[in-house]
Amino acid sequence: MQRTMLVQRLHTLTEVLFPAQTRGSKLPGQQVRGTDHSIWRRACVASLLYAAAAIASPAQTITEFNVEGAGTGASQGTRCYGINTAGTIAGVYRDSSNVYHGFVRSSSRTITTFNAPGAGTAPLQGTASGAINTAGTITGAYIAASNVGHGFVRTSSGTITTFSVSGAGTGAGEGTYPLAINTAGTIAGYYEDSSKVYHGFVRAPSGTITTFNAPGAGTGSFEGTYVAAINTAGTITGYYKNTSDTSTGFSRTADGTFTSFEVSGATTTYAESINTAGEIVGSHGVAGSAGSGFSRAADGTITTFEVSGAYGTKPWAINTAGTIAGDYSNSDDASRGFSRASDGTITTFQASGAGTGSGQGTFAYAINTAGSITGTYQDSSNVYHGYVRTE
Repeated sequence: MQRTMLVQRLHTLTEVLFPAQTRGSKLPGQQVRGTDHSIWRRACVASLLYAAAAIASPAQTITEFNVEGAGTGASQGTRCYGINTAGTIAGVYRDSSNVYHGFVRSSSRTITTFNAPGAGTAPLQGTASGAINTAGTITGAYIAASNVGHGFVRTSSGTITTFSVSGAGTGAGEGTYPLAINTAGTIAGYYEDSSKVYHGFVRAPSGTITTFNAPGAGTGSFEGTYVAAINTAGTITGYYKNTSDTSTGFSRTADGTFTSFEVSGATTTYAESINTAGEIVGSHGVAGSAGSGFSRAADGTITTFEVSGAYGTKPWAINTAGTIAGDYSNSDDASRGFSRASDGTITTFQASGAGTGSGQGTFAYAINTAGSITGTYQDSSNVYHGYVRTE
């Protein structure tokens, strides 16, 4: 894929899953997490837009950590992408040889590392874990020696099962990319075929895989359906890219019913997370400007928001209470974390070791039912570190 076409969220994992193309991208035109995250879109929307006042962080604890074996060079280090109810964190680290490995960190701070069978061992290959459910089951992808992506699921006892979607491409950068798992163990993600088109899939705990395309999704190279999240009811959210180079959000219920949606006035709508109540969060924007956040209630009501004074506001996750976690950047292009309560109150925070240069700072990718947030921060030497923020 082209570097400019992949801009954002493994939630997440995409910077790892497409290492040869870009740092932090998802699909063509989406926002960037990290070193390339200068491309952010801000929308001037007509409905429900307000700039929520950011307040100083209340009593909180930010615990920073590194996986033993993580590299200490630029773009190496520890990155966290998922946290479950128990506070167990799933993530990935890049070693001094630039190979990726998965890890899980328990609430007692014990870290266990692992590699998926078949994962490549050359630079920018390896294992990337990014989503974890209440049972401690993790899903993610691994890059094989052929540079093709494949999915895996790892139980809390350490058993790893690998899988690939029939129809996934077998060329470099193509393949299967799981990004979410719900309480039942149902996995959702997307795959790239041999024509560089994206499609969604859902994998039942039995291993049965169902593929789908959002109505209106394009069928050209770097177009198609991108899946970001799945909730306890099996409702999936994500977005699709069409032939006019715009992105539209969607939800798909467990019975296969699709609903498409866009933020009023926006040319791009990226849905990133969905909670038990069916509330969806993500970002939206217009060409040439930085992005703002939105939440979409189960009844379809969309509320837009941004951190006061931010150049770009990027929500990545929402928990059962309706608290949103994400990050934002200012004119200096450094990122800070934020949480947004269901009443609209926004609290900002920064890891103490985070750098303040362009592309550096604190990134918040996941939040659990207790409101604990995990993510990564990039220091002044461009090395990544993990953290968890509790209140």
